[in-house]
Amino acid sequence: MGERITLTTAAGEAVAAYHAPPQEARRGGLVILHAIWGVTPHIRQLSDSLAEQGYDVIAPSLLDDADAPFPTQDLEPEKLDARMAMGLASGWGAVALPRVQAAIDALVDKGPVFAMGFCYGGTVAWLAAARTHGLTAVSSFYGGNIVDHVDDQPKVPTILHFGRTDSLIPLADVETITAAHPDVPVWLYDAGHAFVAPSGHHADSARLALLRTLQLFQRSGGAKGEA
Repeated sequence: MGERITLTTAAGEAVAAYHAPPQEARRGGLVILHAIWGVTPHIRQLSDSLAEQGYDVIAPSLLDDADAPFPTQDLEPEKLDARMAMGLASGWGAVALPRVQAAIDALVDKGPVFAMGFCYGGTVAWLAAARTHGLTAVSSFYGGNIVDHVDDQPKVPTILHFGRTDSLIPLADVETITAAHPDVPVWLYDAGHAFVAPSGHHADSARLALLRTLQLFQRSGGAKGEA
């Protein structure tokens, strides 16, 4: 359904992205922010699925060069060290924000723009809620480094999702975030890390978290409009 496109940041950097246009009456733009593995088949399938519900979806590549191919697998364990090094070099998301802004800018003229992100992208989503402009609402899934940016203040309605048994994100970190942001809904699920992704999929948790996300977007202006 979708296709590869190229975005351009304000500084002139070319950014590869996956674009899935809305397949029915438009609900708004949606920026999907990937986990450390990149714009994987799962991210592209999720983009297509949400496009079928009326969202105009762009999933920008946050870490790779513009000419790098999208991954053909959701997990490539042999590349984990290299991918983690890329995440570290990006400040766990801060350096990627111009790419997020480019995706927002590509959508914002047509109505509200929302964002959701997973793992690495969950932290990027948190930072985007505080540091970018043009977003209407944000949903972050298991952002492992949000606690390192706990002083950032979202400028738009934002919700957070964590797994109660996530071995990568201590519950103490979730409690720190909750204490610092009592007005931000923080949802805990009986699941581990990556419960929306194939690697850690937990069907009930994924379904509920995505439902809450879409309800947030609809409350924040994501009603059906013109395609």
